[in-house]
Amino acid sequence: MKQILITISLFSLCILSSNAQNWKILFDGSDLAQWEKRGGNAIYEVQEGAIVGTAVPNTPNTFLCTKEKFSDFILELEVLLPNDLNSGVQFRSNVHEKGYVFGYQCEIDPSKRRFTAGIYDESRRGWLYPLSRNPKAQDAFEMAKWNSIRIECLGNEMRTYINGQMASNLIDDETAKGFLGLQVHSIGDKSQEGFKVMWKNIRILSENVKQYRWPTDPDVPQISYLKNQLTDWEKAHGWQLLWDGQTSDGWRAATHEAFPDNAWKMDNGELTVLGMQQKSSGDIITEERFSNFELELEFKVPKKGNSGIKYFVNPDLNEGRGSTIGCEFQILDDRNHPDALLGKKGNRTVGSLYDLISADNLTTPGRGKQFKGIDRWNKARIVVKDGNVEHWLNNEKTVTYNRFSQIFQSLINYSKFENNDHFGQWPEGAILLQDHGDMVSFRSIKIRRL
Repeated sequence: MKQILITISLFSLCILSSNAQNWKILFDGSDLAQWEKRGGNAIYEVQEGAIVGTAVPNTPNTFLCTKEKFSDFILELEVLLPNDLNSGVQFRSNVHEKGYVFGYQCEIDPSKRRFTAGIYDESRRGWLYPLSRNPKAQDAFEMAKWNSIRIECLGNEMRTYINGQMASNLIDDETAKGFLGLQVHSIGDKSQEGFKVMWKNIRILSENVKQYRWPTDPDVPQISYLKNQLTDWEKAHGWQLLWDGQTSDGWRAATHEAFPDNAWKMDNGELTVLGMQQKSSGDIITEERFSNFELELEFKVPKKGNSGIKYFVNPDLNEGRGSTIGCEFQILDDRNHPDALLGKKGNRTVGSLYDLISADNLTTPGRGKQFKGIDRWNKARIVVKDGNVEHWLNNEKTVTYNRFSQIFQSLINYSKFENNDHFGQWPEGAILLQDHGDMVSFRSIKIRRL
């Protein structure tokens, strides 16, 4: 009933907003005078009042782009996908000096993944807001029917809606202005030659944007990529920064009370372990202890790099004897580091519960882990609530377990932690960032108690 009321409210607001002044028509149903083609060689033409894009082989992604650029706006349009051709709507996008289009994209996804209206960063950072974080929007898009899409941009806030259902709530400050674009995706399968995507009723409002935005769905989580900052939404939902972006406040060495000398540097809003310490003496832990919590941070690992995020750490158990034990979200260059081949069936790879549970894509089966690569920022998320634990890598779940279950205890009995009584089952513990001898960076470290 709650969802029905929200949807009815949004459609009512849509009717009211239709009467708002200063909407600009971007496509009048007859010509493409306000548009230009960029990227590849897909075909765009006007048919029966709609823009029809047709896929052709042997060409990269193609975009029909507005000649005008926009910053703050509300964009409304309709899209019809009669076949399984991936597509999208670019916004705040630009052209690289090498000639390709990059920027934010509102996804149009006919696959079993069902990410339509999620936000992808074309030719740059990949997925920013996959609908793995908002699964209730995954069924809103309908194949072979006209679907309404709404994109709202105001400052660093970006929201998308599909058929009245809120899909994405993104905070990001990478690009403030750019053109719009209608994508015909490249095809690798010749059987998709001639596949089509259609758009119509394209209009934009770029004045009084704040006044005409739709209310947010409280059940749709906000995802923020602001660096070492909390949004108003995060503050209201109990988030706190674990690292202030500048000092060692709130952190200490895992094996003694002071912060480790010469082991870490803090520069440009990044906390970087220098990888010069021996026997993990550079490990750092939070001064606070946590029990039920949601932790989120970004990490960047170099080629052949190795590190980890440990939780439920009790430094008193092995003080002065090397790396402090705890449940570990593994950080690793799977492709080049030998540890990826150790352990059992991948349980030491990135996103795994180290030496216990192998990471896999649990939100989108068959898709594989969404690691963005070495020397690039990746988002880690750990959720612990009443014994249930989840690992998330770039907003897709990779591990789930109950730390008080018999299965978890059995895994411990056949791991390197078999002699550590009550491993991972202590009532609370510190958060640890590991010095494994490699230069790994962290930023935007934040947590909330659950």
